Amino acid sequence: MRALVVVGLLAVLALVFVVVALVRDSQGKVGTAEGCPDGWPLADVTLREPKDVKINVYNATDEAGLAGSVADDFRNRKFQVKKEGNAAKGVDDVAVLRFGPKGVGSAHLLRAYFLNNAERAYDPKRKDDTVDVVLGNGFQQLATTTEVNQSLGDLGSPQAPPGSCPMPVDDK
Repeated sequence: MRALVVVGLLAVLALVFVVVALVRDSQGKVGTAEGCPDGWPLADVTLREPKDVKINVYNATDEAGLAGSVADDFRNRKFQVKKEGNAAKGVDDVAVLRFGPKGVGSAHLLRAYFLNNAERAYDPKRKDDTVDVVLGNGFQQLATTTEVNQSLGDLGSPQAPPGSCPMPVDDK
């Protein structure tokens, strides 16, 4: 009988402990703009449509005219190409995507066009929403629409980079 009372008392104490822990949870707002530490940038993690994505295309290979042809390919897919030209230094990878907090969702979409083989170069101090697409020696071609859709499924939703918090979503 005494053992039953002790077990019952322990169960009640455990329940009280769990309720207090949930009520006083200081991490409840972690990962949201409201719980964002001071000084951390807010990342726009909205997955964009191609027509809403601004890009600059740079050639970091020895292949002449690559930036222009890939920029045209992106234009044909409804992206807003702002600049095109040659990069200052070569890149061995397929591509490098350079972006800031406002370009997180756009860069996520662009990763699918490189089948997740593009390196990401996040700069928390960058203020614009344009993504620089730097084509490297490993680049062959952009993915087809079907491949992009499959790649987006594999990538999941855009995530705020380390050292940033997701921007609040407008409820429209």
